[in-house]
Amino acid sequence: MAEQYFAAEPTSKDVRRTMRVALRGREADVETSNGVFSGSRVDLGTSVLLRQAPEPPETGDLLDLGCGWGPVSLALAAESPEARVWAVDVNERALELTASNARRNGAANVHVTATDEQGAPLADQPLDVCEAMPDDLTFDAIWSNPPIRIGKEALHTLLMAWLPRLKEGGAAYLVVQRNLGSDSLIPWLADALGEGYAVGKYASSKGFRIIEVLRK
Repeated sequence: MAEQYFAAEPTSKDVRRTMRVALRGREADVETSNGVFSGSRVDLGTSVLLRQAPEPPETGDLLDLGCGWGPVSLALAAESPEARVWAVDVNERALELTASNARRNGAANVHVTATDEQGAPLADQPLDVCEAMPDDLTFDAIWSNPPIRIGKEALHTLLMAWLPRLKEGGAAYLVVQRNLGSDSLIPWLADALGEGYAVGKYASSKGFRIIEVLRK
C-alpha cells in the first residue's frame, strides 16, 4: 500500500469518484477517494459485517469505529434514523467523505469525530464537518471493521479506548479476517475487558469472523 489509510492527513492526490453501493439492502450514492480504506468499493470484511450483524438499537448512540468513507455509518443511520451515529477515524479525508456521504443520502443523524493516532477523540477538531465528542459519552452499540494492519499493540490500544464505553446491555460487533488473528483476539479481549463483558464468535463468513462483545 503506497500510503497507509490510517494517516491523519493523506498525501495522495484527492481524486473523488462516485459509485452506487448496497448497504444492508439499501442503495446509497457515495463519493470516495484515494488515501482512504477501500476507496474503490465496499470491502469484503465490511460487507460481511453489514450482512451478519443483528439489527442495531432503534435509539441511543451508535459508534462506527474506523469509519473510512462511511459505509457502516450510512447503514446504521438508515436502519436507526432516531439514533445518533458517531463516525470516528484518524483520517481527515475519510471524515470529510463520511460527512459528505451522509449529507448526500439524507443521513442527518451522522456525526463525525476525528481521533488521534491512539484512537482518542481530539478536543480540538480539525475540520468544520467534525464535532467534539463528549468525554462521558457511552454507546448502545459499536460496529467496526478495525484497522488490523496497524499492528497488534496499536490495535489493542484502539479497541480498549472504545469498547469500555459500551453501555450496560450494549453490544459491539467487530469483523476480523480469520488469518489475521480473529481467533486469538477473542480471548485477549475477554481477558482485557474482564468479568463485566462476554466475548465470543457471533458469525463466520468468507474467511472472516464477527466478534461479539456484550457488556453485562
